[in-house]
Amino acid sequence: MRSTLLTALALCATTATAAEPRPFSADDVFELEWARSPVISPALTEVAWVRTGYDRRSDRPRGALWVTDVETAASEPLVTGPGSYHSPAYSPDGTRLAYLASEDGKTHLRMRWLASGREAVVADLDSTPRQVRWAPDGTALAFTLFTPGEGLSLGKAKPRKPDEARWADPMRVIDDLVFRFDGRGYLKEGTDQVYLVPAHGGTPQAVTSGGDGFSAPAWSADGKTLYVVGNDGPRPEMDPIESEIYAVDVATGARRTVTDRDGPDGSPVASPDGQTLAWLGYDDERRAYQQTELYLQGPGDEAPRLLTADFDHSLSDLTWTDNGQALLAQATVRGEIHLVEIDLEGTVRTLLRDIGGTSLGRPYGSGDYAVKGTGAQRVAAWTVADPNRPAELAIQVGAEAPRIVTDLNSDLLSHIALPRIEALEVPSRLDELPIQAWMAIPPGVEPDGSAPLILEIHGGPFAMYTPSFAAEIQRYAAEGYVTVWANPRGSTGYGEAFAQEIDEAYPGPDHEDLMSVVDAVVAQGWVDEKRLFITGGSGGGVLSAYATGMTDRFAAAAVIKPVINWFTMALAGDIGVVVSRHWIRGNPWENPQKYFDRSPIRVVGNVTTPTLVMVGEEDWRTPAWEAEQWYTALKMQDVPSAYVRVPGTSHTIAARPSNLVAKVDTIMAWFEKYDPAKVSSADEAGE
Repeated sequence: MRSTLLTALALCATTATAAEPRPFSADDVFELEWARSPVISPALTEVAWVRTGYDRRSDRPRGALWVTDVETAASEPLVTGPGSYHSPAYSPDGTRLAYLASEDGKTHLRMRWLASGREAVVADLDSTPRQVRWAPDGTALAFTLFTPGEGLSLGKAKPRKPDEARWADPMRVIDDLVFRFDGRGYLKEGTDQVYLVPAHGGTPQAVTSGGDGFSAPAWSADGKTLYVVGNDGPRPEMDPIESEIYAVDVATGARRTVTDRDGPDGSPVASPDGQTLAWLGYDDERRAYQQTELYLQGPGDEAPRLLTADFDHSLSDLTWTDNGQALLAQATVRGEIHLVEIDLEGTVRTLLRDIGGTSLGRPYGSGDYAVKGTGAQRVAAWTVADPNRPAELAIQVGAEAPRIVTDLNSDLLSHIALPRIEALEVPSRLDELPIQAWMAIPPGVEPDGSAPLILEIHGGPFAMYTPSFAAEIQRYAAEGYVTVWANPRGSTGYGEAFAQEIDEAYPGPDHEDLMSVVDAVVAQGWVDEKRLFITGGSGGGVLSAYATGMTDRFAAAAVIKPVINWFTMALAGDIGVVVSRHWIRGNPWENPQKYFDRSPIRVVGNVTTPTLVMVGEEDWRTPAWEAEQWYTALKMQDVPSAYVRVPGTSHTIAARPSNLVAKVDTIMAWFEKYDPAKVSSADEAGE
């Protein structure tokens, strides 16, 4: 990480009259920093948060713990070092801070005594703990941990292996339906389970066992019960979105079922008085997308109560207010992440509209918040979305005006000429449905019809882009591309019906929405219609491939980690059962035509657009054979094409900054190769 915050501010003051701003470069990606994971002290006097940046040596994000005084807004480092430090959690009495420390390839659960600054390792674990939660009395911590298990063993022969011999690795015996998962590779035998460890350190003890595993621990107010999420029904792998909430007696380990419907139930949170349980979920109707709703069950409720029937936006990150009179949650709303307050009668009030800024590659909606206290003393802290900056930390006390209390990137970005971000709302040429989009206009570009355009399509497809800072968009704009991103039908944040417009129809009508956005930008006069380019990853890879089979308007395409054939995806992708059960709603051998009709491979014979295809070599979400089918079909038809495999990467190709840079520069190099303006210039120069 670069200089401290105070040094950064000093640098800004001394360089305000520096040279003319320059373009955002590939090297600048490594210098970006952002705030995340704020937590508020019980005394409401300070906010601990994670200051994150890219470490050049390890080529990975690295976090340090910082703390900001609520009254003065002064910030200072709390935990720094050679590793990465994250997931801070104050003890209920505010005297200690638990956090996770990733050092030397291992992650430790550590404790810091705030008055003395002394630290200790609470638990030295073989795998990474997650979802660390303090007991209400501060004596213990609950967390989720992978627990090894025994798999099927076949074969009895055990020949003698000479010392120092280099024999082949043992055979891998698999008898699970899901045996690979993106980001984890080939799965080890075992499940996630919930553990307890004394806050002063000791040996973790499992409080759950069996089933398909359990996670997401949440304490009851009296500390006698842990609510956990799992699925201990028969063959849980055949319904991977199904989950129930269970109550576990901390003393005995006895487990009882709290929810029992067909559908995912999760994110349990108990009210401060211990009388009411709230959670998120929905009744499974076997649709490709369903809205996540808020449910409540208290002592007077015979059955769970749906609180958000009249609120048409999905919720996440659920917490209770300190007085127990309402719940707080993030909601995706028309290209923004809102913090909403929902009272016990289901009335929804919006508290904040600008959460975000923690997705650094592409402009996905992603951010964190924390709220503590009541009335005039209530403190809110959150990461702020901004089109010109990665996430900064904001704090608000009561009804006072919010304050942005960090300035992590002015030392870098104040010297850079950033694009202008403009919002668009375009009626779809299909049915006039309004489609929200944004356009990054590079410095110096005028509406004279000469600039190149990149259409960048989000994945999911049930996801949401926002007008927040994104390094990939910045790099495109720095090279002179007017860059456009949109939320076509199927995107979240616009209501359940909008998302379900592509149910059993993807890709299809969403393509019409995206082409309508391109038409609108062309009509405004910004770009040359002969210099249009298209790219997208995952679900965006599906749509960019499909688009080139439906139109020849693009000069070149970059199809990133796509699904090309739903038949092979359903049978070999890590979420294949979700595809067959919820998206296609039938097995491939039962209705192969339905799979073919939804697969981009059916239009590959129409493609003439020069196409770059890219995928991570360890991608098990949209495995490499999907990209290879598209590439091979193009080569067989003599369509100009290239295939890029990214070593050592899963579905998140750009998780490491060097890969983010290489991904974008490879795409732009491909576009430049087929840019009519560049080709004409080269021809005129006799090259």
